[in-house]
Amino acid sequence: MISRLIKNFSIVLIGFFQCGLMAAEKPNIVVILADDLGNADLGYRGSKIKTPHLDALARGGARLESYYGLPVCSPARAALMTGRYPMRQGLQTLVIFPSHKYGLPVEEKTLPQALKEVGYQTAIVGKWHLGHADRKYWPQNRGFDHFYGNLVGEVDYFTKERGGIIDWQRNGTFLKEDGYFTHQIGNEAVSLIEKHDTAKPMFLYFASLSAHAPYQAPKNEIEAYNDIFPDHTHRTYAAMVTGLDTQVGRIVSALEKKGMRENTLIFFTSDNGGPNSSMFASGARNPNDPEKVTTKPPCSNAPFSGGKGGLKEGGVRVPAFVNWPGKIGPCVVHEPLHHVDLMPTLLATVGGKGKSDHPFDGKNITETITQGKPSPHEDILINVEAFRGAIRLGKWKFIKIALLPGNTELFDLSKDPGETTNVAHQFPDVVKEMENRLLNYSKQQKMSEWIKSQVDYLGFQGETVLDPGYSMDGGLPHEKPHLPK
Repeated sequence: MISRLIKNFSIVLIGFFQCGLMAAEKPNIVVILADDLGNADLGYRGSKIKTPHLDALARGGARLESYYGLPVCSPARAALMTGRYPMRQGLQTLVIFPSHKYGLPVEEKTLPQALKEVGYQTAIVGKWHLGHADRKYWPQNRGFDHFYGNLVGEVDYFTKERGGIIDWQRNGTFLKEDGYFTHQIGNEAVSLIEKHDTAKPMFLYFASLSAHAPYQAPKNEIEAYNDIFPDHTHRTYAAMVTGLDTQVGRIVSALEKKGMRENTLIFFTSDNGGPNSSMFASGARNPNDPEKVTTKPPCSNAPFSGGKGGLKEGGVRVPAFVNWPGKIGPCVVHEPLHHVDLMPTLLATVGGKGKSDHPFDGKNITETITQGKPSPHEDILINVEAFRGAIRLGKWKFIKIALLPGNTELFDLSKDPGETTNVAHQFPDVVKEMENRLLNYSKQQKMSEWIKSQVDYLGFQGETVLDPGYSMDGGLPHEKPHLPK
């Protein structure tokens, strides 16, 4: 009897220590999201732009070479934060404009919310872009313990203004600070790491505005590229990308000094591809400085065609890598993966859960990354809207444009990654199969919130709407926010 009690107690004791060990071994997680980064605009991908810190992380980890984002900012961020295709949230079309009052539905469980449930401290620095007009959409109410950055889309890198409104805050207090956006979020990230209580694991979402237009950078950082790129816009863009890399280096250094680096998983990607038209780089043109005026943004998505806003590979296939010392060895992964895979993979790693009535579209891709197994996806929905969509199935990429007169395209990416030759007429059975899959997804989509919202106001993006109850602490010069008529 006594021996049985001792045995049972030993089992309980071992289980207790095992649980404690598992909790202690939960990795810190740093997600670094670039904005509008060209596929070819990192050093390890052959660019003249200097990115030594990102290059080192990529070469020391798993490089994901068939990794998909979304065509534009808000849908991409929704996919990362929920593990679900944005068409399920009505966020599949374009981005949340300043005058829009919608956001990521509050019924969606976010990545930081799920991580908090298993003991993480959570922070976001940088750009949110998943809802601003109502406080319920703000990061502090979506699982983040700490927020420093901007709510809307692009802002001026120095003034943080958008349409005359300063969109810059720390935990609900709006600020007017001197400085450069990328430097400031880097400072904040380093400070958070230095002050972090290592008794708890950390989740840091470093949501860079770089290299989104407007193309702005400190003068000395631009001049560093005087002998490399001939035009001012390209030099500025390069300085912005290098500036992001510098802050990544500072984050890694801070983790090392804090003794956190060995148990920190770093994931890097971009929301979408770089713009290849000034239509999708609205800040690219500056009438006050003719030297900066450009009709073609400076980013490169080579070897892919297309760019931001489109469904070709250049708009949706983005650089990505995972680095976790001792856990993920250097490798190159060519299996198709997607933004929606981030949340289920991280939760599987740390023991977190999603929401049963909001099932993930993403998959746990751990074995694909660590063991070289095939992608767990049967197919990958790149995006679907009322008027267009794209899907990937093995080597095949299918694009359907439903606006009259309509267009159907099929590409064999194993032979034609640049999508130069439409082979739809050669493979009618493949077209039929992929179109059926795309149509099935289209039947599951919610009505686009962007389309619904456009009838409420005139103008391309409209005037910024912020929660009318907020106060501009510090006496910032600002008119009272107003709602669209």
